Amino acid sequence: MSAMQSSIGFGGALRTQYIPAQRVSPVWKVKNLQNVWPGVWRHQLALFTKSNHMLGSLKARLFKADGRVIDYGLISTRLVTTAFCELMVDQLITETSVWGDFKYHDSGVGVTGANITDVDIETTDGESRVAGTQVESSSVIYESVGTIAYTTTKSITEHGLFNASTSVTLMDRHTFTAIGVENGDSIQFTYDLTCTAGG
Repeated sequence: MSAMQSSIGFGGALRTQYIPAQRVSPVWKVKNLQNVWPGVWRHQLALFTKSNHMLGSLKARLFKADGRVIDYGLISTRLVTTAFCELMVDQLITETSVWGDFKYHDSGVGVTGANITDVDIETTDGESRVAGTQVESSSVIYESVGTIAYTTTKSITEHGLFNASTSVTLMDRHTFTAIGVENGDSIQFTYDLTCTAGG
């Protein structure tokens, strides 16, 4: 009786390709300068005068459904809200768990400029808030990175950072020149809060 033998083999090759992020057009940068410059000069003035201050800043990267990545860089430098400052004082008196939960990113389509009295984004874009990461970017910089996926075509013009998936306290609201998205696109928002000592 003869023995039966068989073998099955698999073969293939895996290749990786680095696709660098595209820079946003200079025209968009110029249009959006009004949303970046105010916080930048205030930050520089505070450093020069050795004054304590808080600076909220927002960066964005657009991930297109076709695989392209567009790096918008720094898109806004405001605005830490009164509601956040009031909560900070309350937490110094009686600490609760909501103090450490400022990681929920939301975006919208409102065009009214940010104001310290804001308690929410102006106009929802219909997408749910996303819980971002929380890291200490440096010893005086708190950072949260969150990626919001979009299901319809719209122009994103505002962003807010909250301490819950719905309602509660808005830490910072930013407005910026429209970033167009379509179904399958997503925007990675990077929020930094720089707290500088001084006085």
